[in-house]
Amino acid sequence: MDADPRPPAPQPQTGTPTPRGRRPVAAALMLGMALAALDSTIISTAVPQIVGDLGGFSVFSWLFSGYLLAVTVSLPLYGKLSDTFGRKPVLLAGIVVFLIGSLLCAGAWNMGTLIAFRIVQGLGGGALQGTIQVIAADLYPLKERPKIQARLSSVWALSSVAGPAIGGVLAGYADWRWIFLINLPVGALALVLIARHLHEPRRHRDGRPRIDWAGALGVFLSGGLLLTALVQGGVAWSWLSAPSLALLGATAVCAAATVWIERRAAEPIIPGWVWRRRTISAVNLAFGALGLLMIAPTVFLPTYAQSVLGLGPIPAGFVLSTMTLSWPIAAALSSRVYNRVGFRRCAITGMTAATLILAVFPLLPYPGAAWQPALIMLLLGGALGLFQLPLIIGVQSSVPWAERGTATASILFCRQVGQSVGAALFGAVANATLASRLADAPDAIRPGLPDDLDSVSRALEHPGALSDRAADYLRRAVDTAVDHVYLGAATAALLALLALVFLAPRRFPVHAEGETESGAEAGAEAEAGAGDESGAGAESGPVAGDETEARAGAGGGAKAGTRARAEGGAKARTETGTGTDAGSETDGRADTAPLTTPEAGGAGSGRPGTGQRPRP
Repeated sequence: MDADPRPPAPQPQTGTPTPRGRRPVAAALMLGMALAALDSTIISTAVPQIVGDLGGFSVFSWLFSGYLLAVTVSLPLYGKLSDTFGRKPVLLAGIVVFLIGSLLCAGAWNMGTLIAFRIVQGLGGGALQGTIQVIAADLYPLKERPKIQARLSSVWALSSVAGPAIGGVLAGYADWRWIFLINLPVGALALVLIARHLHEPRRHRDGRPRIDWAGALGVFLSGGLLLTALVQGGVAWSWLSAPSLALLGATAVCAAATVWIERRAAEPIIPGWVWRRRTISAVNLAFGALGLLMIAPTVFLPTYAQSVLGLGPIPAGFVLSTMTLSWPIAAALSSRVYNRVGFRRCAITGMTAATLILAVFPLLPYPGAAWQPALIMLLLGGALGLFQLPLIIGVQSSVPWAERGTATASILFCRQVGQSVGAALFGAVANATLASRLADAPDAIRPGLPDDLDSVSRALEHPGALSDRAADYLRRAVDTAVDHVYLGAATAALLALLALVFLAPRRFPVHAEGETESGAEAGAEAEAGAGDESGAGAESGPVAGDETEARAGAGGGAKAGTRARAEGGAKARTETGTGTDAGSETDGRADTAPLTTPEAGGAGSGRPGTGQRPRP
């Protein structure tokens, strides 16, 4: 990392890069996000060509599952590493690993090697997903953070939607290996932009940093065993078979051992404060439920659109894509909401709407028109945009810079695990519903009927072998199965809502801006209402309503305030700030970004800006 040209100073560094200086880094972040999003979906339409070339039809699902598993289990490790060594080296290493994995995938000679290289790619993808979000929080002050997060959300949405189309074009008109080779120039450009334009302040450490490799191995094993059980259960073997029970039992043993290791580690990969602090633990649970409910539209809606509505693949994709259009727009506008009502209330509003929207889906008429589910997905995207972004920003703003990577990785990890659980759970719900409906089929059409969701979908794609009555019965069975899945998704949304209402604190604490590692040694700021951390201090600020923050600003009627906190009786920290009377508030830029660019004049330069502060 580039060194600060000035002598080390004991005070926190408060420089913020200029908008011009942030542009190359923001462009690199969006390129990296595009890489991670594309490789989640781009391979889906190329599977027939890949299987035809390499074979291995029975295990091709691991092209997706292996990538997802590697991303999920590596997120906590990258979060801790970014807090320990800085964001820049972790992101650079992640991009390099991702590009190496892409190059290896392009040269795979059989399905086994391609799956193994996809896992390598996923290990790099974990660094991309987690570290990009953290750098965006570091680079932009709180009031500007929704803009960059909305851009990243837009890139993710567009890349996810465009991925299957790009993969199909490359596989059909060139060669499927180009699916991985196109990552190389994009990733190389992101690598150069990050290396040249992203600069972090000098990091002052007491002694050599320690890495909890035992804890990292425990997290890898626990997550890997659990995801393998969820991915293969009910597919490769039944849920109550010996392989499923063995994997789940091994998961429980490894998880217990990991908890034991982490409680004794000096620098744990997943620190206990991730679950002791009400703000982070409540958001973790809510994001787990978000991952769960997202399976309904992303996995089952295309099947519904093609099997029940009779749409082709492209129109079916458009029905789903309406959600990806409204999500980033709502995320960009969410700051107008949480500026007025706070992070928690904004997220509660979004998830309340999402619960109602998901519950309306089973009320759609049969067979219905394509605009009806498209409208529901449009509204759902808007609701989830109001839910997700305020919670990400709220968690990132509630911790000091030295803990932001770990906190961000924890919520992304919970979302990924929720998706894996949702795929297994809702897949079982859909197949159980279909099995029940097919068992009750009239005797005249029962012979020859398929017996699971995939087989039903394939039969309805080529209905020539079915009578009109049998085809209609299968469509109604799929309609019922998807209705049950959406009811399950509405239940997951309700669980996310309950986590925010009953577990999240009414006040999301906002950590004082200007704190980097040197100012964060004493640990995290105490949360209002948490009641579970010793030495908890009180936050104060002239804000009306139920959301309180510590404000720093300039202007008339300023009041000085000092807060001191002792951490474990070993270290104490005193922070001094000023706050203005209500109605004359100015902004001291809470939660500053310690990243700088050459145009910013080096770390620590710049003066606090003024303006209306968001009210978390």
